[in-house]
This record gives sequence, structure tokens and C-alpha cells, in this order.
Amino acid sequence: MELVVDTNTLFTLFWKGSLIKKLLIAGHNLYSPEFALDEIKKHKLEIINKAKISSDTFDELIIDLYDLLDFVPFSYYSDKISKAFLLLKEHHKDADFLALALKLNASIVSNDTELLKQTAIEVYNKSKFSMLF
Repeated sequence: MELVVDTNTLFTLFWKGSLIKKLLIAGHNLYSPEFALDEIKKHKLEIINKAKISSDTFDELIIDLYDLLDFVPFSYYSDKISKAFLLLKEHHKDADFLALALKLNASIVSNDTELLKQTAIEVYNKSKFSMLF
């Protein structure tokens, strides 16, 4: 299955029992907007402290992310961003994830409640994760 994962889902790579790893083992193809990597790098110290990992381990896992997911540039899905804004009404912070999912005809993995309100794309949240394995 084609799945777009949001930034919070990407954060799970750094924790034991990683949702990202489980999705990959289940054979899903994972995608995320390119900017999501910048978000993760911006929160490096917070992730290191919460996950109780070293800076070197963080850097190694970032390299793994490049191999495990396809990070897609905005130019690829920019033609869907207007539709994403309309579908998300006033909650535009997740528009890139929705636009990418629309472009790929993929589902989204996210616990964001605003994404759940739209009906154009299937969203797998915590209560639906088990359907993916």
C-alpha cells in the first residue's frame, strides 16, 4: 500500500517499537514531503533526549530514513496543494501531507484529528494502525 506519513509518524523511527519499521516490514511504500526531514533535524536535541539515544545514533537513523522512505519535493505535488487547502478548511499545517497523498492516490498515517475530518483520503490513525499489519 502507498502511505504518506506525517512528521510525528516519522519521529517514531527513533523509539523502540517504531511504527515506521512496522509499516516497512508489512511491505508498505512510505512517502513524506521533503520538508519533513528538516522538521526532524530541527528537533534533534529533543528527540535525542526523549528517545535516549546518542547524537551519532540519531545521525545514523536519519541516513536510514533516506533509504526507507521516499521524500518528495513540493514541486511534485504542488498542483494538489489548493485542493488540500480546501479540504482542510482552516487547518492548513497538514496540507502538504494531504496534497502528496492526493497526488499519489495514497492513504495517510497520522493521528492528526483535522486530517480525519476530510473524506477525500483514508487516514490511518492510532485506532486503525492494526489494519496496516
